[in-house]
Amino acid sequence: MSICPKNKSSKGHRDQRRANWKMSAPTLVKCSHCGALMQPHQVCKACGYYENKSVVAVND
Repeated sequence: MSICPKNKSSKGHRDQRRANWKMSAPTLVKCSHCGALMQPHQVCKACGYYENKSVVAVND
């Protein structure tokens, strides 16, 4: 069985609940190898390094 609400939720309460569904900008940090902006804990797309180790070969 599914849950059935006792009372009607008003439009204001519904919209307050949905107010926090907003997008946020991704966190960016500088790559320790090349200095390009990248997401933390990811391989750098510019140079292919992760934690000062070459992981992926990048074509120029």
